Amino acid sequence: MIQVEHINKIFKVARRSAGFLEAMKALFHKEQEVIHALSDISFSIGDGEMVGYIGPNGAGKSSTIKILSGILTPDDGTCIIDGRVPWRERKEHVKNIGVVFGQRTQLWWDVPIIDSYELLRDIYDIPKTYYHETLSELTELLSLEELLRTPARQLSLGQRMRCEIAASLLHNPKILFLDEPTIGLDAVSKLAVRDFIRRQNQRHNTTVLLTTHDMQDMEALADRVLLIGKGRLLLDGTLDELKSHRPKKDAALDEIIAALYRDFEI
Repeated sequence: MIQVEHINKIFKVARRSAGFLEAMKALFHKEQEVIHALSDISFSIGDGEMVGYIGPNGAGKSSTIKILSGILTPDDGTCIIDGRVPWRERKEHVKNIGVVFGQRTQLWWDVPIIDSYELLRDIYDIPKTYYHETLSELTELLSLEELLRTPARQLSLGQRMRCEIAASLLHNPKILFLDEPTIGLDAVSKLAVRDFIRRQNQRHNTTVLLTTHDMQDMEALADRVLLIGKGRLLLDGTLDELKSHRPKKDAALDEIIAALYRDFEI
């Protein structure tokens, strides 16, 4: 289903010190730092797998998700998803994927949620009968009935995230990319979202790639873990293998594992 081979992505970031003089200097000579967001990333994910993609901030998780969803084009390497290259066949590719960015929204801010859903129905060209059946199922499973007539800007973060997940599933995608979908949610909302994602995988055999900083999300959802650090894929295995890691000769892996112990409380 998902085959990633030797993906590389570099960003150039402008740097300058504070002050008017430094700003004037930057007009004529820009200082740039090269950031290796992804370095030789390779992995494969089969149909119906639920995979956790974890690592510290700035490790390259979101960059990977954006490449897989066709938003970014890598500098090198290949990526085949369901027989398509995401950034070359984007229109056909997005018909089969759902994407949720915890800090981005696909809902229109000032209109009721149901209006956003109706627009998405037109964008994805979803048949009306199928759309209403899917919306009814998602409304029941995610408890959206009281939210559909409310503008997105008037929803709490937890309510909005439930609506975002429903929006990404209206067209019944084969693959679901979740980039920190439970960020900022309370305990009850997190449990509801986790339960729904697991149920979606079991009912529809949906392939799920999940990035998160919440280890309970990993334990509840991921059957397999990909660990990334400083743009490199450091570990591909189970959560138990990650927990049982002992310091080895790979200093980069040891450093990232130590950070995970601090941040994730493994």
